[in-house]
Amino acid sequence: MQVLPLLLRGLLLPVITLFLFTAQMGHAATNTPVGLWQTIDDQSGKPRSLIRIGQKYGKLSAVIEKGLLATDTPDAVCEKCKDERKGQKIIGMTIAEGLTKDGDQYTDGKILDPENGKIYNCKMQLNEAGDELEVRGYIGISLIGRSQIWKRVE
Repeated sequence: MQVLPLLLRGLLLPVITLFLFTAQMGHAATNTPVGLWQTIDDQSGKPRSLIRIGQKYGKLSAVIEKGLLATDTPDAVCEKCKDERKGQKIIGMTIAEGLTKDGDQYTDGKILDPENGKIYNCKMQLNEAGDELEVRGYIGISLIGRSQIWKRVE
């Protein structure tokens, strides 16, 4: 009769450990911008696009996954881009890259605005809950620029 409590105790510790590890992993996932984000159109205030942020070799990059406006088409290209992205499809395009972690921010990146083809310096900062990302594009110093708040989708 004492075999069952010993067996339960033997199973209980690994189950509790697995639960705590999984809970910590879930929390850690919200402490990084890696994932899917929804942008908001500056003029209309409506959802604009879905952006996938990934990390490779310690640097973040952001790729447009889907346009959410009625006027967005899968074959739309970046006509105003001035670099190798000119004439390339906007869906699947890398619009931000080179961001590295610096304290509680990601800095030293570049971001493209496909609407006007301009490339800006970029920095990002995740809120404490991990569900909003402030993305700032700027020229020269961070004071000269604009910010958007992106909302986490997943």
